Amino acid sequence: MSQYEHTCMIRGDGGRAIRAVLDRICDKWTLLIVATLDDGRLRFTELHKQIPGISQRMLTLTLRNLERDGLVSRTVYAEVPPRVEYTLTAMGKSLIPPALALAGWAIAHNARIQASRAAYDTPPA
Repeated sequence: MSQYEHTCMIRGDGGRAIRAVLDRICDKWTLLIVATLDDGRLRFTELHKQIPGISQRMLTLTLRNLERDGLVSRTVYAEVPPRVEYTLTAMGKSLIPPALALAGWAIAHNARIQASRAAYDTPPA
């Protein structure tokens, strides 16, 4: 029996619960948003400026999902115009160490991965 077998059988659901969480955390934008919010509270426009390439729609959708999952807190101030700020919750902050570990692994192995891809993509002589 594999030492990791239990991770795929959480609550006997065949791994659906863990896959749903990992799908959210490992999407294209979530970790960039979480890492950006690690510096503190930001308004939507500030957050949008700090994440190159993300559309306003994608930022809105990802923030809604992160708020729904309890990783981000949204505060609306009754001002004209309305001011909305986002910050990480305690659970959102707890995502930073494993995300940094994964990013560190990617950086450490990037050259070998690129070389492997190049070798794989080169047709045999």
